[in-house]
Amino acid sequence: MAFEDLLEDPVIQKYLHELVGPKGMPVAAAPPDGEVTDEELAEELDLELNDVRRALFILYENDLASYRRLRDEDSGWLTYLWTFQYDNIPENLEEEMYRLHDSLVERREYEATHEFYLCEVDSIRFEFGEAMEFGFECPECGSALESLDNDRLVDAMDRRIGELRDELNIEPEEVDVEV
Repeated sequence: MAFEDLLEDPVIQKYLHELVGPKGMPVAAAPPDGEVTDEELAEELDLELNDVRRALFILYENDLASYRRLRDEDSGWLTYLWTFQYDNIPENLEEEMYRLHDSLVERREYEATHEFYLCEVDSIRFEFGEAMEFGFECPECGSALESLDNDRLVDAMDRRIGELRDELNIEPEEVDVEV
């Protein structure tokens, strides 16, 4: 995928936005060619220097930017020259999908193996043991706790896990619950 195509992809735009937030998005969405200083970016994009630095550091932490330091011989000041490396985005997104898959499998197991009760007044969910401790009454308002059927939630998780497995070419494991 060409560099320009990467930045126009809505999934990648969303990923960058999740990483750097709205204030850092101008930095992430329009990376210059070659090296640039944080001061140059702040001036060019009309942003606060701290917002630019924060975005650059987040991109650096996610292997999407790198820098090299230059020391001014006379003043001793350090200048950081930043380079953007968006070739790693597809790999980062795939890693995120694997993490999401693993988290969903774990959460699905928890949801499927526990019994829950709900205070319909305060919308607070309790595990069976907690509900029993409270005498099946809400500790906040005193109303009766009702048995909660979370089958729709488990079914939705099964569907999403199946979609992720298809997309990532993951075979269901024997220990996994069937999805």
